Amino acid sequence: MSTGAAAPPLARPARAEPPAWVEAVGVRAGSIVAAFAVGAVFLAATGHDPAHAYREMAVGAFGSSFAVEQTLVKAIPLALAGLGVALAFTMGLWNVGAEGQLAVGALAASWLALSAGGLPAAVVLPGLTLLGALGGAAWALVPAALRAYAGVNEIISTLMLNYVALLWVDYLVFGAWADPTAFSFPYSRRFPEAAHLPRLYGDVHAGALAALVAAAGLALLLGRTRWGYEIRTIGASQAAARYAGIPVRRRILLVMATSGALAGLAGAGEVSGVIHRIQQGLSPGYGFTAIIVAWVAQLRPWAVVLVAVLFAALLNGGFVLQTAGVPAAIAYMLQAMILTFVLAGEYLLRRLRRRRAVAAARALAPP
Repeated sequence: MSTGAAAPPLARPARAEPPAWVEAVGVRAGSIVAAFAVGAVFLAATGHDPAHAYREMAVGAFGSSFAVEQTLVKAIPLALAGLGVALAFTMGLWNVGAEGQLAVGALAASWLALSAGGLPAAVVLPGLTLLGALGGAAWALVPAALRAYAGVNEIISTLMLNYVALLWVDYLVFGAWADPTAFSFPYSRRFPEAAHLPRLYGDVHAGALAALVAAAGLALLLGRTRWGYEIRTIGASQAAARYAGIPVRRRILLVMATSGALAGLAGAGEVSGVIHRIQQGLSPGYGFTAIIVAWVAQLRPWAVVLVAVLFAALLNGGFVLQTAGVPAAIAYMLQAMILTFVLAGEYLLRRLRRRRAVAAARALAPP
């Protein structure tokens, strides 16, 4: 009979958990698959063949060189506006006004293009690009100042300013800027050749380079600079940021202006690189879709570019669906479902991680 003390029970080896980025990617990939699965159920319930519909969407988005060009063309404004929205969201500013900032950027660029006369492209193109960015920045500074100095919720102000900007476009294309040969159709005169952005590949214009440069710049600024650290700190806690001496009001103005400038660049690219005039309905909701793009990308600049291509493919494929007798609105429905499933997946993932943390704390606590 042994007189020694009983040996303590062996601890169960901890199960290895997947890296956080793997879980995040899995949640988003699963959300997209779930959205398409629900979409398939909806299509089948309305008398359409889901496999045929999705095949037509894929062909419409990537089935030919022309389809790829059109998908990339639509990805440019989504990426630029998405980057602007993601920057604001990172700081805790709910900029839902990218649609209006895009429109004002298009207006500012169009003013120069329509009044350029015989100016060369070397003057016109940098000028309209700069004016587009300044127009979007100025429009975003209005709600920024209201938030910084009067405490006005930027969700309301940016949302309302969307409609003001779109009505300004309508006022000008039906009035002073209307094309006299257009038989009252709502668009302006065609821009001169000097105001056309150069093409990189087929219909893909130089705005694609601007989107890539913007993504690289934001990734560097947010991840490697003091400015980015301050933005992330304010987004986590404004009270802590003020206590640390960070100038919160100045950062609100700067971040909202930068966010609006990126959306304004998207508008300048649309009128100068795609339609070569300004018209009613110049954006099919790019500024609103950019909000979904930013959230699905988890506010990460390079991920915004990739998600923008995905959503551009949905838009482009949705237009092709109409030829198969399926409403193009299925593309917008899929976008909404992707966002819904992403938000639900993130909520469940946060709960899972909290349960893991509690279990780990209990395992380490003394008996």
